[in-house]
Amino acid sequence: MPRNETQKLKLIRIAQYLLEKTDENNSVSTQDIISMLSENGITAERKSIYSDIEALQNLGMDINITRGRNGGFNLLSRDFQITELKLLVDAIQSSRFITQKKSFELIKKLGNLVSEYDRKELEREVFIVNRIKNENESIYYNTDNIYAAIHDDKQISFLYYNYGADKKKHYHNGGNPIKVSPFALQFDNEKYYLIAYESKSALIKHYRVDKMDKVDIVNESRDGKGYFRKFDVAEYSNATLRMFSGKIESVTLKTPDKFAGAVIDKFGKKVKFIPTEDGEYTVTIDAALTPTLYSWVFTFGGEMTITAPEKAVKEYREQLTQALDRLK
Repeated sequence: MPRNETQKLKLIRIAQYLLEKTDENNSVSTQDIISMLSENGITAERKSIYSDIEALQNLGMDINITRGRNGGFNLLSRDFQITELKLLVDAIQSSRFITQKKSFELIKKLGNLVSEYDRKELEREVFIVNRIKNENESIYYNTDNIYAAIHDDKQISFLYYNYGADKKKHYHNGGNPIKVSPFALQFDNEKYYLIAYESKSALIKHYRVDKMDKVDIVNESRDGKGYFRKFDVAEYSNATLRMFSGKIESVTLKTPDKFAGAVIDKFGKKVKFIPTEDGEYTVTIDAALTPTLYSWVFTFGGEMTITAPEKAVKEYREQLTQALDRLK
């Protein structure tokens, strides 16, 4: 191998060795590096190692040099610190969106960013966390195709399903592909949703990406662009409450002050709280009249109520009645 090529390979091997074997608390000696290079078929003298380390420092590696009998080299900083990677590991493990298999793959890749000593801490975290995970690994390729279609201004087609009590997939649309114009992906409540325009119904619809099969890009330009120029994804997602679609209406709630924070968390700071004579507040929100809205209101144990429109009051009362009737 030509000398220049050997030198390039030598620098790469030393850099990899420092990344793997050193950190703030662990170092390697000059002899350790020479032995490692020898195992990889590269000869080196002690003096040349310091020149190589200096070259890596000039390339931006934060390498500390300790001279003397017990001296050595260690990498002091990296793009990610171990505490930051632990946060990422926990996020991966706690996400129901990511399959267990993919979680292990991602965490293993994150482990390559730290030394072998810190990597053990990341591996330990894997076994501490045990949560229910999604089983549809094709979701990664689905999102990739969707993003590509949005970027290239193309429509997509896919099969859409729900699971039945038999734990089998039951496909919508008679098992035929659904064709839409994708405009955004929304991550909400630990799930990815596609927000798209369906030309057939001339409606905005949304689909859970983990329930989509065989996502293909269609060589047709997207429809509905005029509508989406004025479309606010975040506002629409809040209004439809966890992606249950329906006509958006003004809904008035009555709530004590202690639940004001929950309303703001859900609908933002633009909502206005108007005091009532009994010391509570009324607040008007934009939301779809869906079971999801009524379920959210019910989580406050009856202390939050719907006062308008009358249709919403009636539907909420009917939902509560139906729930009680099923307990008989």
